[in-house]
Amino acid sequence: MAASRTALALLLFAPLAFFAAFFLAPMAVVAISSVTTDGDTLTFAHYARILLDEYHWDVLWVTFRIALMTTLICMLVGFPLAWYLVRIVRWRTWRRICVILVIVPLFTSNIVRSFGWMVLLGRTGLVNQALMTLGLTERPIRFLGTETGILIGLVYILVPFVVLAVGNALATIDNSYEEASADLGVGPARTFWFVTLPLCLPGAVSGAIIVFALAVSAYVTPALLSGGQITVFSMLIFQQYSSVFDFHYGAALSITLLVLTLVLVGIAGRIGDAGRRAA
Repeated sequence: MAASRTALALLLFAPLAFFAAFFLAPMAVVAISSVTTDGDTLTFAHYARILLDEYHWDVLWVTFRIALMTTLICMLVGFPLAWYLVRIVRWRTWRRICVILVIVPLFTSNIVRSFGWMVLLGRTGLVNQALMTLGLTERPIRFLGTETGILIGLVYILVPFVVLAVGNALATIDNSYEEASADLGVGPARTFWFVTLPLCLPGAVSGAIIVFALAVSAYVTPALLSGGQITVFSMLIFQQYSSVFDFHYGAALSITLLVLTLVLVGIAGRIGDAGRRAA
Protein backbone atom coordinates (compact mmCIF):
# COMPACT_ATOMS: atom_id res chain seq x y z
CA MET A 1 0.00 0.00 0.00
CA ALA A 2 2.79 2.39 0.91
CA ALA A 3 4.65 1.51 -2.29
CA SER A 4 1.58 2.26 -4.43
CA ARG A 5 1.12 5.63 -2.69
CA THR A 6 4.76 6.46 -3.32
CA ALA A 7 4.43 5.52 -6.99
CA LEU A 8 1.30 7.64 -7.30
CA ALA A 9 3.05 10.59 -5.65
CA LEU A 10 5.96 10.29 -8.07
CA LEU A 11 3.59 10.17 -11.03
CA LEU A 12 1.81 13.29 -9.82
CA PHE A 13 5.00 15.17 -8.95
CA ALA A 14 6.04 15.96 -12.53
CA PRO A 15 2.72 17.46 -13.74
CA LEU A 16 2.20 19.30 -10.45
CA ALA A 17 5.72 20.69 -10.57
CA PHE A 18 5.21 21.77 -14.18
CA PHE A 19 1.88 23.42 -13.26
CA ALA A 20 3.44 25.23 -10.32
CA ALA A 21 6.52 26.39 -12.23
CA PHE A 22 4.85 27.53 -15.44
CA PHE A 23 1.42 28.65 -14.24
CA LEU A 24 1.19 29.34 -10.52
CA ALA A 25 4.60 31.04 -10.24
CA PRO A 26 4.07 33.42 -13.20
CA MET A 27 0.56 34.24 -12.00
CA ALA A 28 1.94 34.99 -8.53
CA VAL A 29 4.53 37.32 -10.04
CA VAL A 30 1.85 39.14 -12.03
CA ALA A 31 -0.44 39.40 -8.99
CA ILE A 32 2.33 40.79 -6.79
CA SER A 33 3.43 43.20 -9.51
CA SER A 34 -0.13 44.52 -9.80
CA VAL A 35 -0.16 45.74 -6.17
CA THR A 36 3.37 47.11 -5.95
CA THR A 37 5.40 49.97 -7.40
CA ASP A 38 8.96 50.10 -8.72
CA GLY A 39 10.07 50.58 -5.14
CA ASP A 40 8.19 47.44 -4.06
CA THR A 41 5.74 49.57 -2.09
CA LEU A 42 2.30 48.05 -1.58
CA THR A 43 -0.39 50.03 -3.43
CA PHE A 44 -3.81 49.60 -5.00
CA ALA A 45 -3.47 52.73 -7.11
CA HIS A 46 -3.30 50.69 -10.32
CA TYR A 47 -6.68 49.09 -9.64
CA ALA A 48 -8.14 52.45 -8.58
CA ARG A 49 -6.94 53.90 -11.88
CA ILE A 50 -8.74 51.13 -13.75
CA LEU A 51 -11.97 51.42 -11.77
CA LEU A 52 -12.17 55.20 -11.95
CA ASP A 53 -11.28 55.62 -15.62
CA GLU A 54 -14.30 55.38 -17.91
CA TYR A 55 -12.08 54.46 -20.86
CA HIS A 56 -11.21 51.12 -19.29
CA TRP A 57 -14.88 50.32 -18.74
CA ASP A 58 -15.58 51.12 -22.39
CA VAL A 59 -12.78 48.80 -23.52
CA LEU A 60 -14.02 46.09 -21.15
CA TRP A 61 -17.52 46.43 -22.54
CA VAL A 62 -16.26 46.12 -26.11
CA THR A 63 -14.12 43.11 -25.15
CA PHE A 64 -16.90 41.20 -23.40
CA ARG A 65 -19.46 42.16 -26.04
CA ILE A 66 -17.27 40.73 -28.80
CA ALA A 67 -16.55 37.61 -26.71
CA LEU A 68 -20.23 37.02 -25.92
CA MET A 69 -21.28 37.57 -29.54
CA THR A 70 -18.53 35.21 -30.69
CA THR A 71 -19.71 32.58 -28.22
CA LEU A 72 -23.35 32.94 -29.30
CA ILE A 73 -22.56 32.72 -33.02
CA CYS A 74 -20.22 29.76 -32.46
CA MET A 75 -23.03 27.96 -30.61
CA LEU A 76 -25.54 28.73 -33.37
CA VAL A 77 -23.13 27.46 -36.03
CA GLY A 78 -21.39 24.68 -34.11
CA PHE A 79 -24.42 22.98 -32.53
CA PRO A 80 -26.17 22.13 -35.85
CA LEU A 81 -22.86 21.03 -37.35
CA ALA A 82 -22.19 18.74 -34.37
CA TRP A 83 -25.74 17.40 -34.66
CA TYR A 84 -25.19 16.68 -38.34
CA LEU A 85 -21.93 14.82 -37.70
CA VAL A 86 -23.27 12.72 -34.82
CA ARG A 87 -26.94 12.11 -35.68
CA ILE A 88 -27.28 12.55 -39.46
CA VAL A 89 -24.07 11.18 -40.95
CA ARG A 90 -24.17 7.39 -41.04
CA TRP A 91 -21.24 6.70 -43.34
CA ARG A 92 -18.32 6.45 -40.94
CA THR A 93 -15.71 7.44 -43.54
CA TRP A 94 -17.56 10.65 -44.43
CA ARG A 95 -17.92 11.46 -40.72
CA ARG A 96 -14.18 11.10 -40.24
CA ILE A 97 -13.53 13.34 -43.24
CA CYS A 98 -15.86 15.99 -41.81
CA VAL A 99 -14.18 15.83 -38.40
CA ILE A 100 -10.76 16.19 -40.04
CA LEU A 101 -12.00 19.22 -42.00
CA VAL A 102 -13.19 20.77 -38.72
CA ILE A 103 -9.95 20.07 -36.86
CA VAL A 104 -7.38 20.86 -39.59
CA PRO A 105 -7.64 24.69 -39.22
CA LEU A 106 -6.61 24.33 -35.57
CA PHE A 107 -3.15 23.27 -36.76
CA THR A 108 -2.65 26.60 -38.53
CA SER A 109 -1.39 29.66 -36.67
CA ASN A 110 -3.96 32.29 -35.74
CA ILE A 111 -1.70 34.85 -37.40
CA VAL A 112 -1.86 33.06 -40.74
CA ARG A 113 -5.63 32.63 -40.54
CA SER A 114 -6.13 36.26 -39.53
CA PHE A 115 -4.00 37.47 -42.44
CA GLY A 116 -6.08 35.24 -44.69
CA TRP A 117 -9.26 36.93 -43.49
CA MET A 118 -7.65 40.33 -44.04
CA VAL A 119 -7.27 39.39 -47.70
CA LEU A 120 -10.77 37.92 -47.96
CA LEU A 121 -12.54 40.80 -46.19
CA GLY A 122 -10.67 43.64 -47.89
CA ARG A 123 -12.45 46.13 -50.17
CA THR A 124 -11.26 44.17 -53.20
CA GLY A 125 -11.33 40.82 -51.41
CA LEU A 126 -13.22 37.70 -52.39
CA VAL A 127 -16.12 38.37 -50.00
CA ASN A 128 -16.88 41.84 -51.36
CA GLN A 129 -16.37 40.69 -54.94
CA ALA A 130 -18.86 37.85 -54.39
CA LEU A 131 -21.42 40.17 -52.76
CA MET A 132 -21.24 42.65 -55.63
CA THR A 133 -21.34 39.91 -58.26
CA LEU A 134 -24.51 38.49 -56.70
CA GLY A 135 -26.03 41.97 -56.63
CA LEU A 136 -26.36 42.02 -52.84
CA THR A 137 -24.46 45.31 -52.59
CA GLU A 138 -23.48 48.06 -55.00
CA ARG A 139 -20.22 49.00 -53.29
CA PRO A 140 -17.67 47.21 -51.11
CA ILE A 141 -18.68 46.70 -47.49
CA ARG A 142 -16.20 47.77 -44.84
CA PHE A 143 -15.38 44.68 -42.79
CA LEU A 144 -11.84 45.47 -41.65
CA GLY A 145 -11.65 47.89 -38.76
CA THR A 146 -15.11 46.88 -37.51
CA GLU A 147 -16.46 44.50 -34.88
CA THR A 148 -18.07 42.50 -37.69
CA GLY A 149 -14.68 41.67 -39.16
CA ILE A 150 -13.35 40.65 -35.74
CA LEU A 151 -16.39 38.45 -35.14
CA ILE A 152 -15.96 36.69 -38.49
CA GLY A 153 -12.32 35.92 -37.73
CA LEU A 154 -12.95 34.75 -34.17
CA VAL A 155 -15.93 32.58 -35.11
CA TYR A 156 -13.95 30.87 -37.84
CA ILE A 157 -11.10 30.16 -35.44
CA LEU A 158 -13.16 29.06 -32.42
CA VAL A 159 -16.19 27.22 -33.81
CA PRO A 160 -14.33 23.85 -33.93
CA PHE A 161 -14.19 23.84 -30.12
CA VAL A 162 -17.99 23.97 -29.95
CA VAL A 163 -18.34 21.22 -32.56
CA LEU A 164 -16.00 18.93 -30.64
CA ALA A 165 -17.54 19.61 -27.22
CA VAL A 166 -21.18 19.34 -28.33
CA GLY A 167 -20.44 16.39 -30.61
CA ASN A 168 -18.85 14.49 -27.75
CA ALA A 169 -21.87 15.23 -25.52
CA LEU A 170 -24.33 14.12 -28.20
CA ALA A 171 -22.39 10.90 -28.83
CA THR A 172 -22.73 9.88 -25.17
CA ILE A 173 -26.55 10.26 -25.11
CA ASP A 174 -28.37 6.95 -25.26
CA ASN A 175 -30.78 6.92 -28.22
CA SER A 176 -33.28 5.00 -26.12
CA TYR A 177 -34.26 8.24 -24.34
CA GLU A 178 -35.33 9.83 -27.59
CA GLU A 179 -36.99 6.63 -28.77
CA ALA A 180 -38.97 6.44 -25.53
CA SER A 181 -40.05 10.04 -25.99
CA ALA A 182 -41.21 9.27 -29.54
CA ASP A 183 -43.10 6.18 -28.34
CA LEU A 184 -45.00 8.41 -25.91
CA GLY A 185 -46.17 10.54 -28.82
CA VAL A 186 -43.82 13.49 -28.31
CA GLY A 187 -42.75 15.26 -31.49
CA PRO A 188 -39.10 15.69 -32.59
CA ALA A 189 -38.98 19.37 -31.61
CA ARG A 190 -40.28 18.77 -28.07
CA THR A 191 -38.06 15.71 -27.71
CA PHE A 192 -35.03 17.80 -28.60
CA TRP A 193 -36.02 20.65 -26.27
CA PHE A 194 -36.97 18.58 -23.23
CA VAL A 195 -34.78 15.47 -23.63
CA THR A 196 -31.76 15.92 -25.89
CA LEU A 197 -30.86 19.52 -25.05
CA PRO A 198 -30.81 19.07 -21.23
CA LEU A 199 -28.67 15.93 -21.61
CA CYS A 200 -26.09 17.64 -23.83
CA LEU A 201 -26.25 20.99 -22.03
CA PRO A 202 -23.10 20.34 -19.92
CA GLY A 203 -21.11 19.69 -23.11
CA ALA A 204 -22.56 22.76 -24.77
CA VAL A 205 -21.70 24.88 -21.73
CA SER A 206 -18.15 23.48 -21.74
CA GLY A 207 -17.76 24.44 -25.39
CA ALA A 208 -19.19 27.89 -24.71
CA ILE A 209 -16.78 28.42 -21.81
CA ILE A 210 -13.80 27.45 -23.95
CA VAL A 211 -14.86 29.77 -26.77
CA PHE A 212 -15.59 32.67 -24.42
CA ALA A 213 -12.29 32.31 -22.56
CA LEU A 214 -10.32 32.23 -25.81
CA ALA A 215 -12.30 35.10 -27.36
CA VAL A 216 -12.05 37.42 -24.37
CA SER A 217 -8.27 36.96 -24.23
CA ALA A 218 -7.65 36.99 -28.00
CA TYR A 219 -5.06 39.45 -29.21
CA VAL A 220 -3.81 38.57 -32.70
CA THR A 221 -7.17 38.37 -34.47
CA PRO A 222 -8.68 41.59 -33.02
CA ALA A 223 -5.40 43.45 -33.52
CA LEU A 224 -5.08 42.49 -37.19
CA LEU A 225 -8.73 42.65 -38.26
CA SER A 226 -9.46 45.86 -36.35
CA GLY A 227 -6.61 47.71 -38.01
CA GLY A 228 -6.14 49.72 -34.83
CA GLN A 229 -9.69 51.09 -35.03
CA ILE A 230 -11.02 48.99 -32.15
CA THR A 231 -9.23 48.27 -28.88
CA VAL A 232 -9.90 45.19 -26.79
CA PHE A 233 -8.50 44.60 -23.32
CA SER A 234 -5.75 42.23 -24.43
CA MET A 235 -4.44 44.93 -26.79
CA LEU A 236 -4.46 47.42 -23.90
CA ILE A 237 -2.43 44.99 -21.77
CA PHE A 238 0.03 44.40 -24.61
CA GLN A 239 0.52 48.14 -25.04
CA GLN A 240 1.45 48.55 -21.38
CA TYR A 241 4.07 45.82 -21.58
CA SER A 242 5.51 46.49 -25.05
CA SER A 243 5.16 50.24 -25.58
CA VAL A 244 4.60 52.04 -22.29
CA PHE A 245 6.70 49.60 -20.22
CA ASP A 246 4.43 50.09 -17.22
CA PHE A 247 4.58 46.50 -16.02
CA HIS A 248 2.74 47.12 -12.76
CA TYR A 249 -0.21 48.73 -14.49
CA GLY A 250 -0.17 46.03 -17.17
CA ALA A 251 -0.25 43.39 -14.42
CA ALA A 252 -3.27 45.10 -12.82
CA LEU A 253 -5.06 45.09 -16.17
CA SER A 254 -4.25 41.40 -16.60
CA ILE A 255 -5.59 40.46 -13.16
CA THR A 256 -8.72 42.55 -13.73
CA LEU A 257 -9.49 40.75 -16.98
CA LEU A 258 -8.73 37.38 -15.39
CA VAL A 259 -11.01 37.97 -12.39
CA LEU A 260 -13.92 39.24 -14.47
CA THR A 261 -13.55 36.32 -16.88
CA LEU A 262 -13.48 33.80 -14.03
CA VAL A 263 -16.65 35.31 -12.59
CA LEU A 264 -18.51 34.90 -15.89
CA VAL A 265 -17.09 31.42 -16.41
CA GLY A 266 -18.20 30.49 -12.89
CA ILE A 267 -21.73 31.64 -13.70
CA ALA A 268 -21.71 29.57 -16.89
CA GLY A 269 -20.43 26.59 -14.91
CA ARG A 270 -23.36 26.95 -12.51
CA ILE A 271 -25.72 26.86 -15.48
CA GLY A 272 -24.04 23.68 -16.71
CA ASP A 273 -24.36 22.05 -13.27
CA ALA A 274 -28.02 23.01 -13.08
CA GLY A 275 -28.62 21.48 -16.50
CA ARG A 276 -26.79 18.31 -15.48
CA ARG A 277 -28.92 17.94 -12.33
CA ALA A 278 -32.12 18.61 -14.26
CA ALA A 279 -31.17 15.95 -16.80
